[in-house]
Amino acid sequence: MQYWLMKTEPSEYSIDDLKRDKVEHWDGVRNYQARNMMRADMKKGDLAFLYHSNCDEIGIVGLMTVAREGYVDHTAFDKKDKHYDPKSDKDNPRWIMVDVRYKRKLKRTITLAELKQHKKLVDFQLVQRGNRLSIMPVSKNDWDFILTLE
Repeated sequence: MQYWLMKTEPSEYSIDDLKRDKVEHWDGVRNYQARNMMRADMKKGDLAFLYHSNCDEIGIVGLMTVAREGYVDHTAFDKKDKHYDPKSDKDNPRWIMVDVRYKRKLKRTITLAELKQHKKLVDFQLVQRGNRLSIMPVSKNDWDFILTLE
């Protein structure tokens, strides 16, 4: 099993939306490195933190599992979708998505500021300067430590 952190803007899709929907596709990833992780590394049953970004309280808000491994992100072909990519080819799709399943909300948001204060998380990609990926792996040690902060 692997562990992940997946970012979303709560105005776009929040932990409460996932709780309501139970299972949802994680579409719109338009970064090749993140796409490659979704395609090659994410497996059904992996655990992921849901991280709210670009909001008043930025941080980890919930847990989810990968419910379906990588498959073609159909939003790339929909001209009406904000994730439309005119260069994406249906015969050779460029973008991938996974399905995620709601597991639970955290008892509280573990903020980015709080995560940055812990020396144990020095290697955690999220707290490293300049990290902009919307999906990133989390080591088992970092995963376990972060859960103790709840």
